[in-house]
Amino acid sequence: MKVLVVCRLYNQQVIPFISEQVNAIQELGVDVEWVYVRRGGLLGYFHLWKDIRKTLTRFEPEVIHAHYGLCGLIANLQRKIPVVTTFPGSDINNRWVRSISVIAMRLSKYNIFMCTRQFNLVKRFASSNSIIMPYGIALNKFTLTDKQEARRCLGYKEDEKLVLFSSRFERLVKNPQLAFDALTHLPEVQLLELTGKYSKEDMVLLMHAVDAALMTSHTEGSPQFVKEVMACGCPLVSVDVGDVKEITAGVDGCYLVSRDPKQIAEKLQLAIDFKERTQGRQRIVELGLENQKVAEKIVAIYTNVVKS
Repeated sequence: MKVLVVCRLYNQQVIPFISEQVNAIQELGVDVEWVYVRRGGLLGYFHLWKDIRKTLTRFEPEVIHAHYGLCGLIANLQRKIPVVTTFPGSDINNRWVRSISVIAMRLSKYNIFMCTRQFNLVKRFASSNSIIMPYGIALNKFTLTDKQEARRCLGYKEDEKLVLFSSRFERLVKNPQLAFDALTHLPEVQLLELTGKYSKEDMVLLMHAVDAALMTSHTEGSPQFVKEVMACGCPLVSVDVGDVKEITAGVDGCYLVSRDPKQIAEKLQLAIDFKERTQGRQRIVELGLENQKVAEKIVAIYTNVVKS
């Protein structure tokens, strides 16, 4: 099967969870070609349409898989090749973009949503050919590592109290101010930001080195950060956003909190004191969120839309 994948670039790179999903699909024998949105604004999507048309003629795909609602809309400007559109979250959570994404939903042959909360915002517009299926993770890349060994590799002291924030502090949608406010109640704790300076290997080490992880985002779809720290067995404190409640359900050492800084600090202290690896990795497996499992479901969707 030949599939054209359409997505946006961030800092001239494909977002890792998209590239990892596509790699898993290719491992199942799917022939993939990429087309990217390389620049922002309307001009970027104008060039995307031109690139899609050229690639359709040359590559002749059986399916187009668009990641992000605006990409799905542009991919559906042609009506010959069926389009599967994945909505990562910001294209639904942002009201302006959502209004455009709704058009893509109506036109797409199949729609993939990250979580029930996201789907509920648009279900009256989405076709019956829709599924809630978060991006998976490449579990084999999250090799379990001893905390002190991870700290030695990254240059942190054994007795430091470290909490990992879910993103860069400059990303306001991640609500870093709430995290800062919570940490005023725990002055001995160092809050680390997850920046692009880390390689995948170092990011995994960091998730093993810290005492706990923290997410305070305003909005999310199905945050990869949560799934990744769970794959490392790292205790987690998160506000109830996206599908975090469903993903962490029943996992000791994972705490759901309100947006009250004092409560966040209290749960962070419990997470720091947990002192063990959580069963988050097992939970990821139970939910079928390994990339291989997700890829199998996506290939089945491709097969069905081609036949229909």
